[in-house]
Amino acid sequence: MTTEESRHVKKLRRSKGWSQEDLAHESDLSVATIRKVEQGGSVRVETLHLLARALDVPTSALFTTQSPAPVVGDESSRQHLAELRRALMPPVGLVSTLNELGPGDEVSRLDRAVGDGHALYQADRYGSVAKLLPGLLRRAEATVATTEGVEQRRAVIVRGHALLLTGKYLVQVRQYDLAYYALAEGIRLAREAGERLSAATGVVGMCWLLLRQDRFDESEQLAALTASDMEPVISKASQGELAVWGELSLRVASSALRNNRPDIAAEARRMAGTAASALNTEHVDYRSHWTTFGPVTAELKAVEDLSLMGDARGVLRRADDGLLSPRSVRNFGKPSPNNWGRHRLDVAKAHVAMGSHQDAMDELIGLKATSGEWLKHQAMARYIMSDVLKKRPRTLTQDMREMAAHLGVTE
Repeated sequence: MTTEESRHVKKLRRSKGWSQEDLAHESDLSVATIRKVEQGGSVRVETLHLLARALDVPTSALFTTQSPAPVVGDESSRQHLAELRRALMPPVGLVSTLNELGPGDEVSRLDRAVGDGHALYQADRYGSVAKLLPGLLRRAEATVATTEGVEQRRAVIVRGHALLLTGKYLVQVRQYDLAYYALAEGIRLAREAGERLSAATGVVGMCWLLLRQDRFDESEQLAALTASDMEPVISKASQGELAVWGELSLRVASSALRNNRPDIAAEARRMAGTAASALNTEHVDYRSHWTTFGPVTAELKAVEDLSLMGDARGVLRRADDGLLSPRSVRNFGKPSPNNWGRHRLDVAKAHVAMGSHQDAMDELIGLKATSGEWLKHQAMARYIMSDVLKKRPRTLTQDMREMAAHLGVTE
């Protein structure tokens, strides 16, 4: 935390007449953590959530604008994404854009390539996605430039889909500024083409990006406004319309809860549940909405709320029960691998909180086996592994050593 942020926390604490011990009790944190916060030490955002809830302020009220810490160790990421950066954000001069588009392509072929990209993304083949996107973006832009009429409109729509896929991938690998540009352009093209559902899908992704950047107020406002614009007549809505409205409601809930607005979050969860009940299945169509959505996904996100609130027992009680039981998942369909993986990380986090470190390791090992590449990009996985190492047995097990190496966690 910055000096200004630590002083603000201290000021809020004192305004309530609390000692550091009182704030520790009210926030369910240790006195050592409170001292660390008030001395300007580095803490996780989830710690700020707990402090904000105890102090009865929005989490965003604890943030201040300061010069960022130096960026260290991003050289390989810059090199790996150089080709995608050139295709997505070419240099712009006084008269022209420095961008070699090359020949266009058949719109139907481009559309199939976008579908292939989604399949690779869902399979966690991020390296293959990164190699596919530069050429796809260039061909899509060239096709728009070399077609006319109805065919050009189709090309614009496919280019918008390609940009939204690019944004989805870049948010996942935490390249946020690049992701913002891709999503904003995808939303703009979809709006101009009259593709409201595609544009709203892009907004779902934009809200995810804002969440990742701790921009809780903006994420909630954008999701709420778009959900209001897209609210369907339940009895007449298509599955895609229900799914997008449900996903937007999930974004409202996630943003509001992280920003210490539980009443708003509860109402948004209710709206998401309405959409999920109307679907009555996990709906999959990555062209018409961001990810898989349905009753199981809505329940996963409700359990995520318990995790954010520090209710480890509640997470473990509901983790494999009700809609999340194996039987229900078979009946309603599987959520997306990413959403399921995030849920299992919530379960692992709950096990750590309860002192069941081997159970937490079992969850991480299972995710490494099924979604190893995805797991590497999850900050929560690193936090969990760090907590396990801090409270580890005297001698590390082989599984612990391998997992720490996989996640890049050092003692």
